[in-house]
Amino acid sequence: MSWYEAAEKPEIAEFGPVSGLAVTGRGEPGGAAYGASVGALYAVMGALGAPMVPLEGRWWVEDERSPFEVPRDEWWWHLFLRLPAGADGVGEAVEQVRPGVPAAARVQHVTFAEGRCVQMLHRGPYADEPASLAEMAALMAAEGLAVNGLHHEIYLSDPNEPDQAKARTILRQPVR
Repeated sequence: MSWYEAAEKPEIAEFGPVSGLAVTGRGEPGGAAYGASVGALYAVMGALGAPMVPLEGRWWVEDERSPFEVPRDEWWWHLFLRLPAGADGVGEAVEQVRPGVPAAARVQHVTFAEGRCVQMLHRGPYADEPASLAEMAALMAAEGLAVNGLHHEIYLSDPNEPDQAKARTILRQPVR
């Protein structure tokens, strides 16, 4: 299964390790810290001469409440851009863009493994994701699976697309 593909109904998939550029932060999606971090990731990616890939985010809250009950400015995220195999020179690329993009100092080269997941392609606005997440939760319950990692989103469409009905986002939840 391809990293950038998912069915329109929940499915179980498995993914090995991936490497890429990452920035960790806190704040509202689309807020100032988030925007600066996205800009830094793409600036470093450009300096590497790597092909542009969809932005990804792994999300969590440090609260007992559902993430949908927590104010968005309290959400935590790891933003991620996947690098092609064999990509190197991240440190040099960071230093190259850092004078014009101070947030680049926070960009790191990371590797993570998602392992077994439940995933699906969500079409439409981010505000409608709870319905897709409920479908994923139903599959997890039916299969006796438990959450085993951070909620992961892969933004196949431009997050700034004004017509959010066109948005396509892979929702992925590691499970055990």
